[in-house]
Order: sequence, then C-alpha cells, then structure tokens
Amino acid sequence: MDTHTDVLLVTANVGSLFDNLGEIQNEWLQELYKTVHSHKPQFIALHFQEVGGKDYMANMGHAEPFFWSIASSEEMKDFDRVCIYVDDKFQAEDSFTALGSIYFIHKTLKNIYQYDFNVKDFKAVSGQNKHVGSLDGVATVEKEKFPKNFWPDFKWSRKGFMRTRWIIHDQGLDLVNVHLFHDASNLIACNSSPSIYSANRNNALRYVINRISDSRYTPLPFLLFGDFNFRLDALSLVQHLSTSADVQRVKKDSSNEVEKIICEEKDNDHQVLLHIEDKMFAYLHQAVFREDNGKALLTYDKEVAAFHDVVREEDIKFPPSYPYSEEYTKPTRYMNTRCPAWCDRVLMSHTAQEFIHRGDDGEKSVVYNTVGPNVCMGDHKPVFLAFSMKTNDH
Repeated sequence: MDTHTDVLLVTANVGSLFDNLGEIQNEWLQELYKTVHSHKPQFIALHFQEVGGKDYMANMGHAEPFFWSIASSEEMKDFDRVCIYVDDKFQAEDSFTALGSIYFIHKTLKNIYQYDFNVKDFKAVSGQNKHVGSLDGVATVEKEKFPKNFWPDFKWSRKGFMRTRWIIHDQGLDLVNVHLFHDASNLIACNSSPSIYSANRNNALRYVINRISDSRYTPLPFLLFGDFNFRLDALSLVQHLSTSADVQRVKKDSSNEVEKIICEEKDNDHQVLLHIEDKMFAYLHQAVFREDNGKALLTYDKEVAAFHDVVREEDIKFPPSYPYSEEYTKPTRYMNTRCPAWCDRVLMSHTAQEFIHRGDDGEKSVVYNTVGPNVCMGDHKPVFLAFSMKTNDH
C-alpha cells in the first residue's frame, strides 16, 4: 500500500552565524524550530554551508557545539536517530569544504536505511551518529571539493559538495549538500550575459550532477540543496533598471578599467538611481526586490534554466534569499553590496519530483519558502522545502 512520509529539507548558509557569534544564533534556531513544528516532518535534512564563517580558523571551534545544540535540543527530542557530518578540518586545504549536514529521523519512522559507500550496501540507521573532521574515512558520506585544475583562473575557495544516500520505505534517494562559486565583482558580473561567474557555476553544477550520476554506484533520484550562488543576469537587469536613466561608466585615471557604473535619472535633479562598484550594488528603489516576492525579477533568474534537462524546482514565491542586512533591527532589508538573488535553492531530479505527493485540497501541500522572513537570520535566509513523499510499504 502507499504510505506518505513527511519530509523537510532546509538549506542554510550559516557564515553570518559564526562571524557574529551569539548575536543572532538564538533567534535563528527558534525560527528553525518553528518551521519544524509547523510542518511536523518525520524526516529532516539540514544542509549548511560556510560552517565556521569567513574567519573559520578562529571560529571553527564553535561548529560542533552548534550542531550538537540542535541535535540535543528539547524541540528535536522526538527524533531518535540523528546523523551529523561536519567538515571542519580547515588545515586540509585540498579537501576542506566547510559543509555540514544533519539528518533527523522521527521515532514514528520505520524502514529507513543509509548507504555505506565502502561496502556498497544500505544499512539500518540507529542511534546518534556524529562525524566531525575531514570525513575522509566516513563510509556513509561522500565529500568532494571542486578540483583545482577545473578553475585555474579562479580563487580556489572552500566550495564543493557532500552527499548521503537513503532508503525511506523502499524509496531510494540521494541528498546532496552543495556550495558553488560566488560573484567576486559586481562590475565583472555586468560585462557579459551570462557572466563568467555564471559559467563557472554552470561547470561546477554539471560536475556535481555527473559525479552523482556516474557508474560507481547505482544512480538514484536526487535532491540537491545548498547555496548555488545563482545570481540574476546582471547585464540585462541593469539595462532594464536604467532604461530611462543616463548611464555613466567611470574609469580609473590611468587605465581603461571601469571602477563604477552610475545611473542617474534624467530629470529629478539627476538623482542617482543605481550605483555599482566591485562590492557595491545600490539601487534607489529597493522595494522592487521585495514587492510581490520579487516576482518581476524572476525573468532575470536564468542560471537554473540551463539544467532543466536534469533538474526541476518548485515555483519560487519568496523574495531573493541574499544578501540580507546583518543588522538585527533590519531583518527584511538587503545590503547594498550585491544585487539581491535567489542563491539558496532546492533542486531535484525529474525522478525525485515524481515521488512528491501532491494532495487534494485540505491535505498537506508542498511548501517552498524561506525560514525567518521577518527575523534577522544573517545575510542568507535559509530556504526550505516541505512535502509528503510517496513511499511503498510492503
């Protein structure tokens, strides 16, 4: 007979939590627990990126206590099986990804198995399993940093992916935590469409999809959720935002290099509409990024479209997940550092989309949204997908 298992997937870039230690962590966790409480899942997967923050050498010591505080919290007490994976070994430069994943299994959920990559077989999950370190010898996880030679012209940072495989009531699936490359300069991002950063992310995501679908292990339906760093197509967006403006490209004195782009309104005392520098993106009418959940900007969200042959995504009905102000009192404002974008996503293979149960009215529906929309969660709002999974019970 068909059974349904309620699943909650959450992806969160937690760099801010570690960089401003203690300031937002408590509220952040409360928002996470509220999300768990309102969706009442039996299986939870939390994928974290940038564990330890930018200053990870100083702050990585706080990673294990942070993960453990979630696992041992009162709110999670009905989850009797927990698997924790934290790549905190920053000394291992060739393999460090700063990724962390936690999986929770509710006491009511039977028939759940996890894959052992060494023996190539599934084993029943029991108890609390905590793996912290380089994760190299851990049989239940596969982790890879993007190979350096792939991106020779490019600052090589803690980016990569980590996957676990599960069977939930006879349904096998891969869960992949992923962190792709960011935009280093807003000015360079405006040079071409797609930008060079977008091309890098495209290569990296193809690499991940090929790795998890190759012939070493039987391919399974997969869900990829993490910080993809997808950005809006800056060139087209800037053209759109400045259609009725005077656009000036200000060059550095000696060279021909553009140092800022300034768009001024033609009337209105030449009010500055848009000001772009390497690490500045200040648009006068910031509300457009939040109005109607930023719907007008979805046209410029093009990076995932290149993957429609292999992945699908639920409709986005939430504002861009990044870059929110890290000021406690401005939880819905964006910082003027980057153009707001939907960086944090949950993508799935076509085969995974087929086991999402789409109920009649009145039943639990599929929810794709942000965690803590009205609370300061750091520069990324976590993104979650809650759904009922069709499973077979023999």
